[in-house]
Amino acid sequence: MFGLRLALSKTIATGPNLLHQQTRNTFVLKRKWPPPLHKKGGKPSKLRARHFVYDLIEDTSVTKKPDLKIILNQFVDGVGNQGDVLTLRPTIAYRDYLLPGLAVYANPENLEKYKVDESKPKVTSKYSSPYVQRTMGCLSRLVLQIIMSKTEPWTLQPWHVRASFRKACYVVPEHAIIMPPVTISGPDLSLQEKEFYVTVKINNKEEVNVRCRIHHWATGLERLPWVKDHWKKPFEALIPEQASVLENLPLPT
Repeated sequence: MFGLRLALSKTIATGPNLLHQQTRNTFVLKRKWPPPLHKKGGKPSKLRARHFVYDLIEDTSVTKKPDLKIILNQFVDGVGNQGDVLTLRPTIAYRDYLLPGLAVYANPENLEKYKVDESKPKVTSKYSSPYVQRTMGCLSRLVLQIIMSKTEPWTLQPWHVRASFRKACYVVPEHAIIMPPVTISGPDLSLQEKEFYVTVKINNKEEVNVRCRIHHWATGLERLPWVKDHWKKPFEALIPEQASVLENLPLPT
């Protein structure tokens, strides 16, 4: 016998009460020095110490597992509809879909249960990517604070808006930002209690309006007082033509 497969069981002892938990590990080994052959019906030769030296061929605990097919059993925002088949890495499939109960294994019984036809072409989504709908929802609920100087003259530019998005943990390039139709300059404390919106273009296809507010910043005695939960309160529209759109944008709770 030149190859050997060992299924080893080890016990993990933890805690004061010695909780025993077994894990199975399979190793594929090969003898480094094969034992001599013997005649048919004859007595096998006695194995020497060198015959128990093995080379490791495979450790199944570190072998890359194949991708796993699962079937969504309900609509998952940004992923797919009920009955869609996904091919994912096993860790992602178990953690994000199987354990939360969002999907089942793609075995013959479930394929029949959910009437899945893998040869049928999938319906093309109206969005440019699976995450666009979720991104649009997050941006539409955002109140973007644009921090501008209270003492130095300025004119609002796309890079100001991009920097404000970055502070809010959103990466939005300047070419994707559509500015309002009027020029906004300051410092002007009358802008402090008014709001407007910019439009963000996603993947050069979808567009979403984002509520923006100017906040004048200064140090020392020139600093404006902080208003608690200001993002929950509606303010007057800076541009009258934008008022109807701003009224329909949700405010964060």
